[in-house]
Amino acid sequence: MKILCVNAGSSSLKFQVYEMPEEKVLISGYIEKIGQEDCFWNIKINGEKIKSEKYLKDHTQAVQVLIDELLKNNVVSSLDEIKGVGHRVLHGGEKYSDSVLITDEVIKDIENLTKLGPLHHPGNLAGIRAMKKALPNVPNVAVFDTAFHQTMPKHNYIYPVPYEWYTKYGVRKYGFHGTSHKYITSEMKKRLNKEDVNLIICHVGSGASIACVKDGKCYDTTMGLTPLDGLMMGTRSGSIDPSILKFVMQESGKNIDEITDDLNKNSGFAGIAGIADCRDVEKLASEDNENAILALRMYADRIAKYIADYYIELEGKVDSIVFTAGVLENGSEMRKMIIDRLSPLGITLNEEMNDKIASFKEIHEGIITDPYSKINVMVLPTDEEVMIVKDTFNIIIN
Repeated sequence: MKILCVNAGSSSLKFQVYEMPEEKVLISGYIEKIGQEDCFWNIKINGEKIKSEKYLKDHTQAVQVLIDELLKNNVVSSLDEIKGVGHRVLHGGEKYSDSVLITDEVIKDIENLTKLGPLHHPGNLAGIRAMKKALPNVPNVAVFDTAFHQTMPKHNYIYPVPYEWYTKYGVRKYGFHGTSHKYITSEMKKRLNKEDVNLIICHVGSGASIACVKDGKCYDTTMGLTPLDGLMMGTRSGSIDPSILKFVMQESGKNIDEITDDLNKNSGFAGIAGIADCRDVEKLASEDNENAILALRMYADRIAKYIADYYIELEGKVDSIVFTAGVLENGSEMRKMIIDRLSPLGITLNEEMNDKIASFKEIHEGIITDPYSKINVMVLPTDEEVMIVKDTFNIIIN
């Protein structure tokens, strides 16, 4: 059975087609700069990469390109072979704790939740509508980035603000990267051969969040009402004193939208070191750039502090700490910096193994702590796309 996975942004469309249940990727691609003159797309099939360029007015035209590529590259001989489409959707609010078949009611709910995901939901909805128009008889499934975290107990998701902010406006911690955290939890259950796993999952890429998993379910997470909360990231500030906003508005003359934009796009590594990519910051630090050294220290410290926090939440009963997503799947130096800060918890690094693991090396996963470490630290690549396809497949066949 062929399942299409779609991740639509405001001006982009990423996609993969899987053969299920084998979980075999038949084609993958991404279309960038939709609505702009320099729109282009890249396709990867059978190990070959193909780039094309053409002005695409909107997501409807982008979906038509996607379909044309599937037919042109013989991924399908007929569109009837596509049995389902899984869509990544940012926000499911409190209503959606799992993936669901997309109905008119679900679309209306996603529209109503746009106030909580203003940067992502317009693109998500455009992708859904375009796919439903192109493949009207194919079931579509929404896979919500917030769903995995809806098992958090109330004391972990309620903020210490006027309670009516929650009851009237829905102000609470929702969490994000849920599809990734769900995938890692599922994989670790298999590796540890137990359902009630206690994990600390560090999804650290350009965006970053940590999830505390207790008895196989999310117990706490670092991102909050929006993805801006929690860890310092590539361009996001993470948690800061909220009084900073009013102070900088008064001092700079900027409005709240401009300040929020700065916190989302011009902070984190970009704010401290001037560049957003951890690899580039590490290169600058190796050249004794003081701000790059500072940024790396801040980054590693904040990750370690949340790990220690969740260690306490799990009462020290941690089956594994898992490092995943771009920075921690590939960054041996950052992994070392974090683990060195965790030594008071009895966690010790196996430097030889740590240096061997990366997506571009022969070994992609493994335990990077030594046999005497109190807790194992595992590097495990995430796969949000296959999680989306699995959920879609399971909903369709059931």
